[in-house]
Amino acid sequence: MSDHFFVVTGGPGAGKTSLITELARRGLHTIPESGRAVIREETARGGDALPWADRMSYAERMLERDLRAYEDAQALSGPVIFDRGTPDILGYLTLCGLPVPPHVTTAAKVAPYNARVFLAPYWDEIFTQDSERKQTRAEAEATCAVMRETYTALGYQITELPRADIATRADFVCSQLAI
Repeated sequence: MSDHFFVVTGGPGAGKTSLITELARRGLHTIPESGRAVIREETARGGDALPWADRMSYAERMLERDLRAYEDAQALSGPVIFDRGTPDILGYLTLCGLPVPPHVTTAAKVAPYNARVFLAPYWDEIFTQDSERKQTRAEAEATCAVMRETYTALGYQITELPRADIATRADFVCSQLAI
């Protein structure tokens, strides 16, 4: 496991990106979620590697971005906080009922993160949808459960984030990282 690479995972609309933004504001190195970037790129170019069009192509594009980000982050010192990690792609494919290609499983193992993974639990009060996040509440809950199962099966230890405002969540993460 990479001691200074930490993942924040969970379902959509659980406050992950808001937390990552706050941690970046506090000076920590952060890596944005690849999924939204792929959606923006594919939409701009009229592509179909989208979760509502070609889920397997979408997963492959996310994997490419995640592996590149992981490699680039090697040059950073101190904690690096990732908005989702490569195991999220394995979880995504599982959730969609798609076969998980061997190279996705391999990537989830050869690009390890710190053993502690922060899970943003489904939180009905803050869940929202937008043009890029189209999942229903039920899908968001199911995604959270699959991410918990996926990371646990890979040997990670789940630390659930409190259902609290962003500053409190950021304080919690910083205290867990002892910074």
